[in-house]
Amino acid sequence: MSKFSKKRGKADPEVSTASLPDIIFMLLFFFMVVTVLRDAELKVKVVTPYASELTKLEEKSLVNYLYIGKPTKQHQQTYGTKPRLQLGDKFSEVRDIPLFLEKHKVKVPEAKRPRITSSLRVDGEVTMGVVQDVKTQLRKSGQLRVNYSAKKTPDK
Repeated sequence: MSKFSKKRGKADPEVSTASLPDIIFMLLFFFMVVTVLRDAELKVKVVTPYASELTKLEEKSLVNYLYIGKPTKQHQQTYGTKPRLQLGDKFSEVRDIPLFLEKHKVKVPEAKRPRITSSLRVDGEVTMGVVQDVKTQLRKSGQLRVNYSAKKTPDK
């Protein structure tokens, strides 16, 4: 003689999947917009040397990449075959390094600026004279954190 009777035999309603394609396409569109595939197109040939003791760079957003190597075949007609410096997407001179560093520095939050690293990706056949000029200009620009990119020595 209870006032409220329990209803038995009723199942919970099914979850509607009509909005699922909309959600999937929104996620797909989001990841397509925010994904960065490559910062710079390589215009120089860089085959980094092998090394045995390597450490991985932690925050890639705090790294300036400086490429030094011979121009690729499609650029040799214009720039010759001598080793060249590439900053970002274009060939540059050593004197352009301070401006390149400053452009990167203004994009980084002020608290992280002391941790900015310059990574030299140098072809194994480039003479040390060119590398020394770049290192000297980095030092004059106040960029003292320098990294040399290398590949891990293959196991035998």
